[in-house]
Amino acid sequence: MLKRTVIKLSGEAIGCANGYNDAIIAEIVGQIIHLVQNGTQVALVVGGGNYWRGRQAAPEMCRVKADQMGMLATVMNALYLADTFRRNGQKAQVLTPIVIGNITQLYEKDATLEALSAGTVIINAAGLGHPMFSTDTITALRAAELEADCILFAKNTDGVYDADPRKHPNARKFKSLSYRTAIEKDLQVADMTAMHLASDAHIPSYVFELTAPNAITKAGAYPNTSDLNGTYIAVDAQDEYY
Repeated sequence: MLKRTVIKLSGEAIGCANGYNDAIIAEIVGQIIHLVQNGTQVALVVGGGNYWRGRQAAPEMCRVKADQMGMLATVMNALYLADTFRRNGQKAQVLTPIVIGNITQLYEKDATLEALSAGTVIINAAGLGHPMFSTDTITALRAAELEADCILFAKNTDGVYDADPRKHPNARKFKSLSYRTAIEKDLQVADMTAMHLASDAHIPSYVFELTAPNAITKAGAYPNTSDLNGTYIAVDAQDEYY
């Protein structure tokens, strides 16, 4: 079981056409509460793609403004998740790197570690507070700052493949691979900045399918994740296929 982890959730994972998919959110929240109750300190990073993605902006729109809108989308998602935790008896805090009145709290490492030690779920929102960076980057950065044991990437695919399995039926899935391979082959695990950050900090990552039964609970048992069949990534990992 992990002592401390940072979990990346996409906005699309919790959203639906009419707003939020409460059934999926309840499942995610329940599994995270289970991890916390069993001693794992959990920090989340949530995306905003269910509301807005910068690349959806009109070509003539300023990239900075488009990215700022994306940051605000992540804040809305974080607040919704925090309130869901509250309604299920679990304390959660939404932290941002920028001041948003009295809606969120500013991120600070020592205070965050104290909150994690007290069993509070931390939800990081608004990215880095600057444009041109993705939520993958803040995931790796927070993992490095908080000295996480592992980064858990909850995705809509069941691991990392050597080609897009939706376009290439013969694509093979990695059981494990090195950060060097992921970066050099541009395997789309996360953005390059995030991969370099995680590699430099020597923090392993585990990529798994969020919709698999009890996926987060099983991923939290890392490295005992054989029944989840995700992909393990580390500096010294051997490139191995299933």
